[in-house]
Amino acid sequence: MLKQIKKECPDLAVLMLSMHNESEFAIRALKAGAAGYLNKQSAPAQLVTAIRQVASGRKFITPALAMELANAITTDTNRPLHAALSDREYQTLCLIASGKGLSGISEEMCLSPKTVSVYRARLLEKLKLTNNSELIRYAIMHNLVD
Repeated sequence: MLKQIKKECPDLAVLMLSMHNESEFAIRALKAGAAGYLNKQSAPAQLVTAIRQVASGRKFITPALAMELANAITTDTNRPLHAALSDREYQTLCLIASGKGLSGISEEMCLSPKTVSVYRARLLEKLKLTNNSELIRYAIMHNLVD
């Protein structure tokens, strides 16, 4: 959704407010064009600060995310394999891990089953896995599914 918003209104500053963990989604959101990212469990005062900062044309990340980014720059070897996935590959991984089948995934992503199969094949290759069971296990181990 963010990519579509940025495509239609490129100058619009978007602050992402999500239920998802910052460590898994914030970087992806910032790369897609978000001006900031905040988890819904954040303190209300932090939300006000984030809104003001983004409204004034600056970026916003929490101190915890800033620390994580700093650590990632200095120790890139700890970066999980799924960090290198494209947005569609990542979405495919999450949908497979949530138990959806090929037709359900293709419907939800508005893609042909063949295209979803291509994303799945890329996932398996990039994550060095061989089947859906391993994909699901990987997603659970990395807290990518609720």
